[in-house]
Amino acid sequence: MPPLPDIRFCTAPDGVKLAVGSYGSGPPLVRAGTWLTHVEHDATSPLTRHWCEELGRSHRYVTYDGRGCGLSDRVPSDVSPEAWLSDLETVVDGLGLARFPLLGMSMGAPIAVSYAVKHPDRVSRLILFGGFLRAYFSTKNPDPRVLEEADVLLKSARLGWGTGSAALRQVFVAKLMGEATEAQRQAFDERQRVTSSPEMAERYLRAMFSLDVKDLAPRVACPTLVFHSRGDQLIFFDQGRKLAASIPGARFVPLESKNHLLFGEEPAWHAFVAEVRSFLAAEGTASASAPPALTSRQREVIRAVARGLTDKEIARELSLSPRTVEMHVARILAALECANRAQAVGKAKGLGLLD
Repeated sequence: MPPLPDIRFCTAPDGVKLAVGSYGSGPPLVRAGTWLTHVEHDATSPLTRHWCEELGRSHRYVTYDGRGCGLSDRVPSDVSPEAWLSDLETVVDGLGLARFPLLGMSMGAPIAVSYAVKHPDRVSRLILFGGFLRAYFSTKNPDPRVLEEADVLLKSARLGWGTGSAALRQVFVAKLMGEATEAQRQAFDERQRVTSSPEMAERYLRAMFSLDVKDLAPRVACPTLVFHSRGDQLIFFDQGRKLAASIPGARFVPLESKNHLLFGEEPAWHAFVAEVRSFLAAEGTASASAPPALTSRQREVIRAVARGLTDKEIARELSLSPRTVEMHVARILAALECANRAQAVGKAKGLGLLD
């Protein structure tokens, strides 16, 4: 029996209704919104069923349909990176999640990076799969061939999304699935039909092609695990490697696959599962291990926080910029696994870090 999602709805600040699906029980694991989702179909589709089963095995795996997709409002006025970030905030706030590991797949990876930087006290661990720093339209001085490729994808979506035409399917199948059976190709045709309209598919692609987290990635403060398929033809392997290299301390795991998102039958899926299990299990044992190590500068910062100083006051006292102080505080919160400064001061005092 496939896992049955617990489906709820929440409302974004601009009034858009978002459909949220949860699988399993236990500590939360949140997946940032991505493309081609439908919370009613994800548990039964051969493209996504194994994700729901495995990630809901030991966690409460929380997914949601982005605006314009699946059971969420299908014709929102705003489809943009800013709206996608707001939707993630709406979902986790609506569920009352204080701190959780965050998964970003494909276009959800830069959204997850943006959230982790904006809310360093909320994200305990970050898992990124098939992600990127910059896309077609946000890359500086793009190769004309790159822009031509983007235009082909936009035209393909506009002219025949969800029609099942062989020509259209070949464009997207070649990009998303380097190795797929006929049943998986047919499942992709159905996925197109049920998730969004041709107009919304084109709007999604245009907004996706403008994503850019090159300046944000170095500010991620939590432990991060980055995966990428070597044969990915939608988001090339080198883009995933650059994403990992931009995040302080991130671990990069190449996967031997030609697919943008993994199928449950391929060996790369089992390698991915093993790495994720180990990464998430470490979260539960971190507090039982040796006390977290803070750099001498971080100790100075947390002592100043304990004295009630603001970031600007700390910056003046330590001859730093306020932004640098903010980054130190974010890393302190991540190291101490605390949701806010007050908790961090209390834990630091208990660990003798304020002496």
